[in-house]
Amino acid sequence: MNFTPITMNTTGENKTVKYYVRSWRKEEKTIGFVPTMGALHEGHLDLVRKARETCDKVVVSIFVNPLQFNNPTDLEKYPRNLESDVEMLVKENVDLIYAPLPMEFYPTPPNVSLDFGKVSSVLEGEMRPGHFSGVGIVVARLFHIVEPHKAFFGAKDLQQVAVIRNLINDLGFDIELVRCPTKRETSGLALSSRNKRLSESGKKTAAEIFAGLQLAMAGLEEFGFEEAKKLARQHLEKYPEIKTEYLEWVNPENMEILSSTSQQKNPAICIAAWVEGIRLIDNLLSEN
Repeated sequence: MNFTPITMNTTGENKTVKYYVRSWRKEEKTIGFVPTMGALHEGHLDLVRKARETCDKVVVSIFVNPLQFNNPTDLEKYPRNLESDVEMLVKENVDLIYAPLPMEFYPTPPNVSLDFGKVSSVLEGEMRPGHFSGVGIVVARLFHIVEPHKAFFGAKDLQQVAVIRNLINDLGFDIELVRCPTKRETSGLALSSRNKRLSESGKKTAAEIFAGLQLAMAGLEEFGFEEAKKLARQHLEKYPEIKTEYLEWVNPENMEILSSTSQQKNPAICIAAWVEGIRLIDNLLSEN
């Protein structure tokens, strides 16, 4: 099955991507890269705009990576609308859109697995076995294909950023990782492709997740980690529609779970919770 380009700057072929990026490198153009799984929203477009601010050329990938889904149903239900995604990116003047089919991206199933140690063994790594191995494999392959100077990731996926930082350092990629602040709706709900599966009532309820994080962060200096976390839990318990999976203070650089304020000057509080059967993650960094 061949990929049919929607626009002239959209391709599913590795060799086409390599042709463009290597020609740009010969011209000493800086290349910014935004990897996505599609179902684009303003959070993704913010990453694109930040890439545009600091790079000569911007490449965006759209690929729903099956390796990072440990739940087949979640993979099946993940929203996909390539035509709409491409239209948004064209309006942002993206120089190249890479949208391969799974059989093109993985001609043969990968045999390798990646272990990022402690940074991937807690929170998302504990709840979703194999997830970060899949993330690492897809991002490494994308880095080899796109050869960017800078790669842009949103802080909403804080643990993913920490994992990719390790990937870059350990495998010697000459790439600058740029962590960009989480974009939110006016209600405070972190923008996510999964939000499209929530009802309007569900979105209103889900916004209370961020309100809980704010309470914890506001109480941190006065009460310490455990009591501040208790403030968040008490708030979330007011909403039975919210089922909290985890709520933890962490070092945002290595995802070490913290129990004492003496351990970290700028901690983050991370949460995973279910609303209307949709799993949502969020975090709040003390530096924000």
